Amino acid sequence: MVRWAAPDELAGLISVELAADKLFEQAGIVFPAGTTMVEDVTDATSVLVEGDPPAGFALIGRVDGNLHLDQLAVHPDHMRQGIGGRLVEAVADHARAVGAPAVTLTTFRDVPWNAPWYERHGFAVLPEAEWGPELRALVEHERELGIEVAPRVVMRR
Repeated sequence: MVRWAAPDELAGLISVELAADKLFEQAGIVFPAGTTMVEDVTDATSVLVEGDPPAGFALIGRVDGNLHLDQLAVHPDHMRQGIGGRLVEAVADHARAVGAPAVTLTTFRDVPWNAPWYERHGFAVLPEAEWGPELRALVEHERELGIEVAPRVVMRR
């Protein structure tokens, strides 16, 4: 069952994110050091989790008035059980509940469990001409961090 994270669960989510990030090595993608997102979270009300202890999480924020999926991570030991899909649906439900017109995210275009997976969950590539100023700044920030180590896209649902 998807629920909001408890403050004392945040530290444990770092290992979930790091384990999920290791999977990208199969696609030839190695992230620069220091790019985990959940370790910077101080407000548990921005993190949805599933499992006890959590096996996956969705970190959300606001970008250009939309809900933005900053990070979705499922521990590899718990993948292919629908956790990611349930987390994405919970994010979409939360967006509707708070009146956000859409959910946006940035992801790798050619990694099977990234853009193609999100397309199967109702997302479509958002052309650059439709990016708002905050989304544009976010993409530029990701580039500066060195995350764009393979082609990335912005998507919206």
